[in-house]
Amino acid sequence: MTDDKRPLPPYRQSLAGTLLAAREAVMGPIRPMLREVGLTDQQWRVLRVLVDQGPVDASTLARAALLYAPTVTRILRDLVARGLVERFTNPADGRRSIIKISPQGRAIVDRTAKRTRVVLDQYAERFGPSRLAALQTELVALAEAIGEGEELLGEE
Repeated sequence: MTDDKRPLPPYRQSLAGTLLAAREAVMGPIRPMLREVGLTDQQWRVLRVLVDQGPVDASTLARAALLYAPTVTRILRDLVARGLVERFTNPADGRRSIIKISPQGRAIVDRTAKRTRVVLDQYAERFGPSRLAALQTELVALAEAIGEGEELLGEE
């Protein structure tokens, strides 16, 4: 049973607020590097997923990059136009596309990753490598426990 009269914590102390503050702290030093190569955070995520997973369909790409499908569609239009990704018709289903990073896109990721690795190493040094690994493990567990959240909402 929950206490419906209990006030919410101030936003910066809420789970969403602290997670967002941590994300902004992590991405703050990385964003200027992305801007130098003309990428947004979301475009970077798309390129990183394509490097990690190889060619995928747009739905898989959206899920892996934690983006909505319409956002990925818009991002892909731009990345294809810039020659950073390539789009092919799926031979198994002609109605679907397969997305693949281009050599030019791979070069941008490789070049930018060298610089971001330095920043990520600094985070591990400041926070502690084992604490950082434990935090990442716990955040994955939190995301899995919460899932989409339907089971937490119950029926009204």
